[in-house]
Amino acid sequence: MNYNIALLKGDGIGPEIVDSAVEVLKKIGEKFGHTFNFTPYLIGGCAIDATGEPLPEETVKGCLASDSVLLGAVGGPKWDTLPGNKRPEKALLGIRAALELFTNLRPAKLYPALKDASPLRADIVERGFDLVIVRELTGGIYFGERGKREGKYGEEAYDTEAYSRMEIERIGKVAFETAMKRNKKLISIDKANVLETSRLWREVMHKMSEEYPEVEYSDMLVDNAAMQLVRNPQQFDVVVTSNMFGDILSDEASQITGSIGMLASASLGYNKCGMYEPIHGSAPDIAGQNKANPIATILSAAMMLRYSFDLGAEADCIEKAVDKVLEAGYRTADLLGGEGTALSCTEITEKILEMI
Repeated sequence: MNYNIALLKGDGIGPEIVDSAVEVLKKIGEKFGHTFNFTPYLIGGCAIDATGEPLPEETVKGCLASDSVLLGAVGGPKWDTLPGNKRPEKALLGIRAALELFTNLRPAKLYPALKDASPLRADIVERGFDLVIVRELTGGIYFGERGKREGKYGEEAYDTEAYSRMEIERIGKVAFETAMKRNKKLISIDKANVLETSRLWREVMHKMSEEYPEVEYSDMLVDNAAMQLVRNPQQFDVVVTSNMFGDILSDEASQITGSIGMLASASLGYNKCGMYEPIHGSAPDIAGQNKANPIATILSAAMMLRYSFDLGAEADCIEKAVDKVLEAGYRTADLLGGEGTALSCTEITEKILEMI
């Protein structure tokens, strides 16, 4: 099969980690008889430097014409003083909206080989955990009305959260279907004791649960969920929540796995063209030093094979190769905590290629 992939390398360590994922995809193509065609486009800070815009129209058109999109990371201190609508991060919201990617899947799995890197107590780590956060991606407070105005105490800023019944239903469908494919357990996270949007969210989710009687469904308030993730992560299998809550909780989930450099994500919409990216940032402090951990991006490429191209065996092959590399004791600097000898970005990539 022949697949066209748009590459959005972005800023900081983005180019390094995307290049690693490309090498892995090429190896998979050779092994399984596929051809992957890669076309790079500008996004984020590098796009601002080249065109004055964080998300050039050429990038949007190129992504829309591709079979799928692989993203590195955007942003850095160089562009921190720009106004909000010109910052690199604005491009992420724009490309998600342009591709109609309303779902973000973020797996958080504790690899047995990395249990010592987890900040959780040993008795919690021993039980392990493997969960997926289904985050609504194109609604809520990140996309609501915002601005500045004169308020009761002088100048104030505001951001507005709004969710329609349709937006909740479509993310709910993804969450329930995901639960059906896993352990048939779903927890919906909201703040229904305070927020009107959460009350509608809970009402819709409860109604949808009637359509999936096989799924064990429950609600949890977001502040309790934040506590439960570090107290008893084993209780979670599939979690569904709003844009902002999902953003925060998925980062927390990443930290209890031992390293944010290990976690992939998939942004999906109505069709097969998704966008796949590591959940970490651009790490400008180590950019260009060959120190970055590319595993999250490599695992994101595996998610691309699984969700956009229906290549389950190929995705399994990448994931098993990563498992073998970790079990063999190979580590990048972020996984060592200052102890032992770290492999570079290219060296850990080469080890994964050998395992494939």
